[in-house]
Amino acid sequence: MKKVLTIDALKKNIKNKKISPVYLIWGTELYLAEEAIQSISSLLAPDERDFNLSIHNLDEISVQEVMEDAETMPFLGDRRIVIMKNAAFLTAAKEKGKIEHDLKVFEQYIQNPADYSILVIVVPHEKLDERKKIVKQLKSQAETIQVSQLSNETAEKWLQKEAEQAGVTITKDASELLLSRLGAKLGILSKELEKMILYVGQNGSITRETVDELVARTLEDDVFGLVDHVVHKRTEQALRSFYDLMKQNQEPIQIHALLTRQFRIINGVKELQKKGYGEKQIASALKIHPYAAKLAAQHAKQFDESFLRNYLSEFADTDYKMKTGQMDKTLLLEMEIIKLSQGYQVSSLV
Repeated sequence: MKKVLTIDALKKNIKNKKISPVYLIWGTELYLAEEAIQSISSLLAPDERDFNLSIHNLDEISVQEVMEDAETMPFLGDRRIVIMKNAAFLTAAKEKGKIEHDLKVFEQYIQNPADYSILVIVVPHEKLDERKKIVKQLKSQAETIQVSQLSNETAEKWLQKEAEQAGVTITKDASELLLSRLGAKLGILSKELEKMILYVGQNGSITRETVDELVARTLEDDVFGLVDHVVHKRTEQALRSFYDLMKQNQEPIQIHALLTRQFRIINGVKELQKKGYGEKQIASALKIHPYAAKLAAQHAKQFDESFLRNYLSEFADTDYKMKTGQMDKTLLLEMEIIKLSQGYQVSSLV
């Protein structure tokens, strides 16, 4: 079985003209898959691509037709590049559509690929079905590139590298906030990063404020801001944040659910800190972004354990009253925000 290549290793091989007749790209990070495809496609001059680069979707065409294309001689050039996407038959996933794929034709081609063609097989799935003979055959004969979604830590390094190549810097706080807001999805991150690079200009610096200003906030972000006001006993700002959410026609029950979730996280962080967990361990245990764990840890300092436990019970009671129509939902939420931000005990203002 051949060693799995990284994108950088693939680019280095392409640059050194170390080329394979068959490439297998699999994984769910489509941005990296496209980067790998572009690297391989660069083996053709721009004026050759119209004639000698073809892209096929296996949801719409049979694999045997793709093999016929791969066996077709190049026109006005030395090689063809044939890309076949959505090769779901290499996974355990149930295939969609009614296309009949003759895998014997595919297997025969893999055993003896045309020396003038490069076949690129793209599988946008997290796992291949290792039980299948064709998968074992491909892994032993093709160059394989896995493009899984990056970890937060690796995505942060990717952001730093991309910013540096564009002639700007990005602070750690900015990277953390961006990843917290968007997740480690490179396609989305690259577009937002490009926008911020244009905004700060050459030699500029992307800061937390830049991200806050230019990257769209989610409802969860807005609720987190509300929580920050509550934690620091800024009652007026907390209420203003709440009224702003109501002007956006957000549903009070949904706001309350997110508010409850944030306080559950704060409580969870406090309990895990007591057990000696570090920031990364807490993030992993609670299945949240490390940046969210870091901010929750700061918020946890403002409350004692009994207050948090009592309020988690209060949240459940408020949720019940909202859903059963015992009181006006907006009024219930207003009262809860006031109690929380002013540090009232649960027994008061009931």
